[in-house]
Amino acid sequence: MRVTMRPVSWVLVVLLLLLHSAWAQMEGRISGVVSDPSGAFIAVATATLNNLGNGTKQTTITSDQGQYSFPVVAVGQYELEIASPGFQPYKKIGVVIDVNGVLRIDAILQTAQRTQSAQVTNVPTASESTQTDKSDDTSFGLMHYLSKNGRHDVHNETWNLYGQLTAIGFDKPSFHAAYTNLNGSNSSLNTYAEQSYTQTLTLFFGLRLRPGTDLYIVPEEISELTLSKLKGLGGATENFELQKVGSVKPTIYRSRFFLRQTFGFGGQSIELPSGQMQLGEHVDSRRLVFTLGNFSALDVFDQNSVVGDLRKSFFDEAFMTNSAWDFPADARGYSIGGAAELYWDQWAVRVMRLMPPVEPNSQTLVFQPFKYYGDQVEFEHDHVLFGDQPGAVRLLLYRNHELMGRFADAINAFEANPADNAANCGTLYNYGSENPTAPDLCFVRKTNVKVGIGFNAEQSITPNIGVFFRAMYSDGRTEVEAYDSADRSATVGTKVKGALWGQPLDSAGLGFGTSWISAIHAKYLEMGGVDGFIGDGALTQAHENMTEIYYRKHISRSIYLSADYQRVWNPGYNAARGPVNLFGGKFHVEF
Repeated sequence: MRVTMRPVSWVLVVLLLLLHSAWAQMEGRISGVVSDPSGAFIAVATATLNNLGNGTKQTTITSDQGQYSFPVVAVGQYELEIASPGFQPYKKIGVVIDVNGVLRIDAILQTAQRTQSAQVTNVPTASESTQTDKSDDTSFGLMHYLSKNGRHDVHNETWNLYGQLTAIGFDKPSFHAAYTNLNGSNSSLNTYAEQSYTQTLTLFFGLRLRPGTDLYIVPEEISELTLSKLKGLGGATENFELQKVGSVKPTIYRSRFFLRQTFGFGGQSIELPSGQMQLGEHVDSRRLVFTLGNFSALDVFDQNSVVGDLRKSFFDEAFMTNSAWDFPADARGYSIGGAAELYWDQWAVRVMRLMPPVEPNSQTLVFQPFKYYGDQVEFEHDHVLFGDQPGAVRLLLYRNHELMGRFADAINAFEANPADNAANCGTLYNYGSENPTAPDLCFVRKTNVKVGIGFNAEQSITPNIGVFFRAMYSDGRTEVEAYDSADRSATVGTKVKGALWGQPLDSAGLGFGTSWISAIHAKYLEMGGVDGFIGDGALTQAHENMTEIYYRKHISRSIYLSADYQRVWNPGYNAARGPVNLFGGKFHVEF
């Protein structure tokens, strides 16, 4: 018990720091050098710094050596614009000055003739999908330190190294349920009070092997304690960091090891900023990108910049991606395969094939890419609305060709022979149910197909307010292979930056989610069956609905604390159980 309580108590105690008053506003500075593609300095260029919080502006002119400087800049979030006759304007959004922050931002201005025919005014280009959110606080970390001292160019990197540490704790009070694990079924959320936690430590190493060819290696360590052995919730698992094979004992593993190859086809020159799994560089807005190796489907597909990295925003897995997207992955959430992405100004098309687990929800992957696989296709269009606020819409389609059981087949097998019940699986792979009166998927696994279609939209309303929406419909005929038990899902919400109340590095979010299951899936659970995560022994079918609200407080440098509240109705799609309240906290630091 001491092992169980200590991490949770530590996180909750630390959250008391959220009651402290805001840090006194201090100042930093921004400087840099402006040049053309040949490296020649551009004199008399105009640099403008726009404060996105209060709308104030500062302007300066570059020297004969192309140098500009804003020596006194208040803490906040800014947009930097640099213009010079005969060149395309340079714009960098999301520049953040922290307490005593010192930034160097060099700019390369492209000649106006280079992309005149391709440029679309005020319309963003589709972003690189594998770019993980960079820290809002850029004044901390090895890359910034080396760049500040002139020993590293974050705008044209040959290597980089980033890291993060995140601890998340949750407390679940007791709740009411008409029954739990009825007749020996074993996949209910426990009704008594429980605590859970995760702690992850990750290093992100990138290396440029040659122009256009990058290698990324990402080792990670995790320790965790789950609620109810990760059973009883369909599409609303409270902590997105939880893994199916985690343990209280810290475990080190390789999360990612992949190559990325980029071929440029012209268009605008855009900057991909230095960050986790992204070397800082300038690339063409029209390009073809290949990814090959060990990575997550979520590194490439279904990005949403309003939601962003859940280590910095929401907690619940429902907001990480579509709950109904059963993407191929091992029990930790990663796979092996390849992806191709074509970026063409405001458009992007992505295709991907990944390897599924040998058995549903297991750790070992099967390497038969033309027999068992999961294919994904995504279309994206980026745009601006409300004057100049960025947004994007995405359409995702998937088709899994994998070894998995169909609910109808399990029911038919049980009705034809009651000996084919959940308590009689023997050595066949199952989920440990001991219900002799229920069907089980262990008797009917074979090569089956699962398909689905999803929609993903994001839109900034102002520089400090964004909204998002995701929805997906899967066929619902087969068991969950690698993700959540949901067959259909939808989420909607908003994230607000603290610049609105004078704390530019704080943020808050409010989100709503719902997921539900197909009629045949519900019949299987009603008969007492279990799938990878749910099965109470009986079922009064209902949508599993949830809401989440969080606040993230900037403490110092790249250190943040977050407080979270979630409420889940009808856990496991069962109206006879719940609602469930969940109280959480998060400690996050980047370096």
